[in-house]
Amino acid sequence: MIEETKNDAKKRMEQALESLKVEFAKLRTGKASPALLDTISVEYYGSKMPIRQVANVSAPEPRLIVVQPWDKKMLGEIEKAILKSDLGLNPTNDGIVVRVPIPQLTEERRHSLVKLAKKAGEDSKIAVRNIRRDANEKLKKLEKDHQISEDSLHKAQDETQKLTDDFIKKIDDLVNAKEKDIMEI
Repeated sequence: MIEETKNDAKKRMEQALESLKVEFAKLRTGKASPALLDTISVEYYGSKMPIRQVANVSAPEPRLIVVQPWDKKMLGEIEKAILKSDLGLNPTNDGIVVRVPIPQLTEERRHSLVKLAKKAGEDSKIAVRNIRRDANEKLKKLEKDHQISEDSLHKAQDETQKLTDDFIKKIDDLVNAKEKDIMEI
């Protein structure tokens, strides 16, 4: 029972960490990253589809993303979708591929991106703490139902706290790395 609760908490904390990594991939730094366009969908034969499902997205240079659609008719749709996005990018269409130059970030924009990164990190920490609380409540219920002893309860809660501390440190490390990446010129 205790092991199941701890394993469930660990799995959920890992999911919170992965979610943060996905969120950070969407945050724009000074470098081009194909993940920057992951949130953009295009109209393709009557349905909305992610860009990656209708085109090859690559970053051949540090300041350029190239989108090469599998169907040339999609060039205009992809260009419009990137323009409409809130990323502030200006794509160009040369008839074969869509080129998306990544402009240099201003100091003000860098600071606002760092704030977003820190907020995402704090949200992940809150999620991890909520998972800890849920695990502790399950453990207390087991002790109340006399399925585990009081000593086992305290030991399991200590282990859950240690697991929480480990994940909080991983989140802090990710946030610091992202902040360094954003502020790098």
